[in-house]
Amino acid sequence: MVRDFGPVEEFRSMSRFFVDKGQIAAGEVIISAQSDIRHITQALRLKEGDRFEVSDSEQWEYEVELSHSSKSEVRAKILDKQRFSREPALKVTLFQGIPKHGKMESIIQKSVELGASSIVPVIMARTVPAGKDGFLKKTERWQKVSSEAVKQCRRGVVPKVAPAAAFSEMAEVIGTGKFDAAVFPYENEEECTIKDALRGLEGKPGSLALAIGPEGGFSDEEAALLKEAGALPVSLGKTILRTETAGPAAIAMVMYELEL
Repeated sequence: MVRDFGPVEEFRSMSRFFVDKGQIAAGEVIISAQSDIRHITQALRLKEGDRFEVSDSEQWEYEVELSHSSKSEVRAKILDKQRFSREPALKVTLFQGIPKHGKMESIIQKSVELGASSIVPVIMARTVPAGKDGFLKKTERWQKVSSEAVKQCRRGVVPKVAPAAAFSEMAEVIGTGKFDAAVFPYENEEECTIKDALRGLEGKPGSLALAIGPEGGFSDEEAALLKEAGALPVSLGKTILRTETAGPAAIAMVMYELEL
């Protein structure tokens, strides 16, 4: 006997595209990026009257209806305008020690989905040697991963993936007090959990720096320099996490405690 659970409605999520603020005017959005035009007309095969979403990457998101398409541009009529509804108020910058074997792409994808506002790859003592020039070639690819991830989770702003930085540059930025708070998961920290550190902050921070070591974690010298810069060493729990797990896990904890 086959049970009948009734009709199943097909769910179709509208695709989202990002444009500059200057491409929105007079009740219309003009899309000129060739990659977006191909996606709209060839991959999605949207036609006149079909709807999709657009973000200005600053403050507003729109529901629009396609009104014209050609090889050089797509025009869409604005049907609805709203402030971003899925952007976290807390701005988390992930300083990620660069890992081996392409793990960075997965870290970026999951971190963006969980709410990171920017990601800075960092060359640390235990990073496999490549030098800044070697990692610079990957920045464009890493930024594309961020762009694709943000479309999937329908956030309003594409998190920036910065060019690779030296450890000293990261420590210097954190030390300037640019962030309202800074923490770094450290396997030798046994007393202060990330929950303790976050709940001990004065007031609700608007920005937070999160530093994650590569495979093998931070060296003792690096941990000492981060403490000098004002970052708090924290524990993420009793188990030791892989570098590709630690960042997303810590972001999830931060968002649960300070954002939700």
